[in-house]
Amino acid sequence: MSVDAAAQPVDAAAQEELAGRGLRLGLVGASDRAGLDAWAQAVRRGFLDVRGSSDALGARHELRGHHRHVGVWDTTVAEPATPVGTLESWTSALTVPGGTAVPAWAISGVTVAPTHRRRGIARNLLGSELRTAKAAGLPMAMLTVSEATIYGRFGFAPSAMAADLEVDTGRARWTGPETTGRTQLVEPDTLRDGAEQVLDRVRRATPGNIVMGEVFLRRMLGTLGETAGDTHSRAWRHLRHDDADGTPQGFAVYRLVEDDRDMSRSTVVLHHLVAATDEAYAALWRTLLEMDLVSRVTAHLRPVDEPLGWMVGDRRAIRTTTFDHLWTRILDVPAALEARTYETSGRVVLEVDDPLGVAGGTFALEADASGVAQVSVTEAPADVRLGVDALAALHLGGVRAHTLATAGRVQGDVAVLDALMATARAPYLDHWF
Repeated sequence: MSVDAAAQPVDAAAQEELAGRGLRLGLVGASDRAGLDAWAQAVRRGFLDVRGSSDALGARHELRGHHRHVGVWDTTVAEPATPVGTLESWTSALTVPGGTAVPAWAISGVTVAPTHRRRGIARNLLGSELRTAKAAGLPMAMLTVSEATIYGRFGFAPSAMAADLEVDTGRARWTGPETTGRTQLVEPDTLRDGAEQVLDRVRRATPGNIVMGEVFLRRMLGTLGETAGDTHSRAWRHLRHDDADGTPQGFAVYRLVEDDRDMSRSTVVLHHLVAATDEAYAALWRTLLEMDLVSRVTAHLRPVDEPLGWMVGDRRAIRTTTFDHLWTRILDVPAALEARTYETSGRVVLEVDDPLGVAGGTFALEADASGVAQVSVTEAPADVRLGVDALAALHLGGVRAHTLATAGRVQGDVAVLDALMATARAPYLDHWF
């Protein structure tokens, strides 16, 4: 399914409610450069960032011309052209268990000016986007969040967790496999073509991953330059691992931070490590851990089932902090559940509660021996009762049904549901959006 997010109309219900509060809800057109600049500066303000340069903003608009830019304006303020609320959305493909890609409504850039809190702006922005996505036929919505307390009320739930690592390289003696092929330092332009192919292969094999647009690819490689005088990403270095045939199979993007008191205790800050093969994964990590003058490696946004701890002599050399990363929201229960495959066969009737009235109902989920499921509306008595947010959390396999039952988020006999929704691989998204 291909949906042009930017072409979708403004939600009339949210527009009317905000108008009653003296606010205007609307879209910023792709050709409105001044409007897009003001919108982007409002987003940067909302995320506590510095103002973007004119050139950087122009590059951003060019890369995101197909995105939907939503704003809320207050004509009574001193600078009425700058929105007091923002939201950005577009369609992307979300990988689900089994390797199928599901079209999903991606949401980002949600901000409300500190002067306009508690006026229903965020509620109307998010509610209108869910209704718009549902009307466009999208089965799911998704976002990554800066605050974990906001989105549950809109039916979202964390469905893919992530981890931050801190590795003491002095203790983490390499005990992992020996590798063939070649790991080498390259410039971003040299890395790019191979990196795109690696990213695509990894995305297709990883539940929770999504298609990475151009702006996110450039940000990953450190070539976006989003602010004036951006020197941060210029310090980034790039490793690429090629197999024995010379084909790129993985890459890492990192920077070195010196210790002013002792240069031999520098830190590798790992921004990204993406590997399409086990060999590339091992080779890249070994290179990072065995660098001269380095005593520590920090890594942000890593998988929760990272194998690294089994590749070093002292696994306590690795300190891990887990957190919620990708949040999803189901808009069409049958479409979302039928898109993925299942680890076993079975039948369960789900009573799904959706306070917003978007995707509630009672549904029979029946998976055959091949893992393919059919989902239908039913009047049969429910085996399991749960909220639409709990179903979203289960959908990618990031949490077990019995865990949510213990937490009181799922009621009923969860044995069949637990077996059906379990996955061999933890879902994972490798970037923020």
